[in-house]
Amino acid sequence: MGGARLPRRTLFALVTAGFGALALPATARAADVRSLDVGGAPAGVAVNPVTGLGYITDAQAGTVSAVDPRRVAVVDVIDVGGAPGDVAVDPEAGRIYVANPPAGTVVALDSRTHDLVSVIGAGAGASALAVDEEANRVYAASGTTGTLAVLDGVSCTLAALVPGPKPGFAGIGVDPGRKLAYCASAATDSVELFSIDSGKFVASVKVGRNPTGVAVHHASGTVYVANSGIHHMSIVDASTHAERKTVLLRSESSALAVHQGTNTVYTNGGQNGLSRVDGTAGTLSGELSLGVNPGEVAVDQRTRTVWVTDPLHGRIFLVRDF
Repeated sequence: MGGARLPRRTLFALVTAGFGALALPATARAADVRSLDVGGAPAGVAVNPVTGLGYITDAQAGTVSAVDPRRVAVVDVIDVGGAPGDVAVDPEAGRIYVANPPAGTVVALDSRTHDLVSVIGAGAGASALAVDEEANRVYAASGTTGTLAVLDGVSCTLAALVPGPKPGFAGIGVDPGRKLAYCASAATDSVELFSIDSGKFVASVKVGRNPTGVAVHHASGTVYVANSGIHHMSIVDASTHAERKTVLLRSESSALAVHQGTNTVYTNGGQNGLSRVDGTAGTLSGELSLGVNPGEVAVDQRTRTVWVTDPLHGRIFLVRDF
């Protein structure tokens, strides 16, 4: 299966012969944008920076597709059953974790062979995943009960199931250095702070309307929150644990990812595409139209390639140098 080039759009021009340039307002540019039909309704996406492979879940088919960005092709389809949603990669441990909310489980796969390693009970509705590579822990937040499952990545067992202060969580991000996890509560417009050391929820931060996506810049501890009910992204300070700034976007944002080396945030809150935010300055630094309303977003920490799902059309986008 090959990568399909994008057609010309009315707002922006994609020059896709070879590695053409994408013209954008101000300084925003992308060296190359390619799309790939993966079929179904792609939901979660994660990238293994060691192998470069991306993993896309399909809840309808009960599968995870492994995509090679160099060939722009699906190289493996892994049948995990159920209705897989979020997906996360631990490159240090060589594991891929896939949430199956209806079953309340997390499937662990070998990142080299894609063989099944284990199916771990994570509590009812376990849906949003985050990995602590340093501690070899996986966190699964429930979208229905608000519990937080702490999974041991070595033994692939449930280490703890912690009741949450809110009815359900839509997203989660982990700060390994400061031993904190941040869980987005869409129903209460807040982010709930979980102390990894104490094993308890210790604080609550008010953010924008309907927060769903959470990402943490590990060096600074800055937390970025995608608010799906309002046209801005929240920035939470690592020291005060309070919203210190909001970044105005062109549309509601439901997903985001941060490139750790540059503290650049990519979110689906653009005008039918992506927005790029300078995390250090806390300002919008670029926009990229894809001609669709994108779904989930991930970034390869090694190459800075941005992966974007298009659930409506059953495809993904690979964006280089944006």
